[in-house]
Amino acid sequence: MVSFATEKKQDRNLLSRIASGDGHGENSSYFDGWKAYEENPFHPIDRPDGVIQMGLAENQLCGDLMRKWVLKHPEASICTSEGVNRFSDIAIFQDYHGLPEFRQAVAKFMEKTRNNKVRFDPDRIVMSGGATGAHETVAFCLANPGDGFLVPTPYYPGFDRDLRWRTGVNLVPVTCHSSDGFKITVEALEAAYENARKSNISVKGLLVTNPSNPLGTTLDRECLKSLVNFTNDKGIHLIADEIYAATTFGQSEFISVAEVIEEIEDCNRDLIHIVYSLSKDMGLPGLRVGIVYSYNDRVVQIARKMSSFGLVSSQTQHLIAKMLSDEDFVDEFIRESKLRLAARHAEITTGLDGLGIGWLKAKAGLFLWMDLRNLLKTATFDSETELWRVIVHQVKLNVSPGGSFHCHEPGWFRVCFANMDHKTMETALERIRVFTSQLEEETKPMVSTTMMAKKKKCWQSNLRLSFSDTRRFDDGFFSPHSPVPPSPLVRAQT
Repeated sequence: MVSFATEKKQDRNLLSRIASGDGHGENSSYFDGWKAYEENPFHPIDRPDGVIQMGLAENQLCGDLMRKWVLKHPEASICTSEGVNRFSDIAIFQDYHGLPEFRQAVAKFMEKTRNNKVRFDPDRIVMSGGATGAHETVAFCLANPGDGFLVPTPYYPGFDRDLRWRTGVNLVPVTCHSSDGFKITVEALEAAYENARKSNISVKGLLVTNPSNPLGTTLDRECLKSLVNFTNDKGIHLIADEIYAATTFGQSEFISVAEVIEEIEDCNRDLIHIVYSLSKDMGLPGLRVGIVYSYNDRVVQIARKMSSFGLVSSQTQHLIAKMLSDEDFVDEFIRESKLRLAARHAEITTGLDGLGIGWLKAKAGLFLWMDLRNLLKTATFDSETELWRVIVHQVKLNVSPGGSFHCHEPGWFRVCFANMDHKTMETALERIRVFTSQLEEETKPMVSTTMMAKKKKCWQSNLRLSFSDTRRFDDGFFSPHSPVPPSPLVRAQT
């Protein structure tokens, strides 16, 4: 069997640097958790002791509404007797501008998810193969190999792949702190910008995710204005990833950069770009509908030409145009999605509160940012990784460690809660209850001053967890405990 080292050497001899390199970022705990799940996926009957996937930010809470609509509208598919009359027209369509009705429907939907406070021009809608393709397209349009984008931490690990792998662009971390809720400050932006300059990196833009992945927070109006003013003053681009726009719930409010630039006099709109998709808001990641919306005419023109490498299929465009044009359905879907996200979020946070586990107060996204710093043996990423391994391989929950999101403080973990049904969530919560109960049992004999020190060490030993107690949870017992290891895997090279 060929060794890994030999395989890498052969790759270097036979393949390109991109193909043989590690730019995809799969050697990260973020992806390692997925591999653990794929090797032993949970199934309530066939594999009840398998790993439960809590590391995947998918919105599966409203799949019933989608199925109901599809069954009610067979004409939306060209592969049904009701829709086959459009088969020839749609099957041969390959214009990279996209179907006019598709662009119009997407623009209208983007307006609706922003409370109709802004208008989007269908002629500026550029399609791409999901947000992944959209981000790479923007990077190709705005930066040369070796240039950099500022990115506030913690940030989505996939950005290292999406923006860096094939473009050769650098991501320059903007360090944000838990002490103020990981807010983005002008001081932190200035510090990162200066660090890049000292490293001879030409900063071409600032990338922000709003709502945030992994924090689940939203940027307020004043913060967004400060970001627009900062980038305008520096003469660099502002790219706003708004793919979670419709996932706010409760009293949380999403404000788009498109709304804020209307309030700023003399704003250079040529520097403003939005990345969007239907993967999160509509729960359709497999349809690969990504959008670049730029206020810069040249970026629109070039991005549209580049979209030839990752077009949305004409059949998908046709389906989406039909679906998003049904305003009654869209209104019901968005309303019900927010209610279900709020209910699931309350279920998880009630459990965490009951167990004394902290989490960042936020009400957006398909996840929460859990604080397990007090369970670390030491305040290091090595300790974070140890804890994550226990959670993934023994508690059998795949959650994602803060290190893999470039968080500079070890002990934070992203926990996804919208990608499973209620019974699976109950199972996950029960596993957390068992885990924390064992920790409590092992710390009972200890006096209060040494209790936490003992608690930190408990999980390091060979845990023998029993999930035989399948009681339903009392109201105060809901708790999704999902610790994940460190993964300073894709640290930006500055």
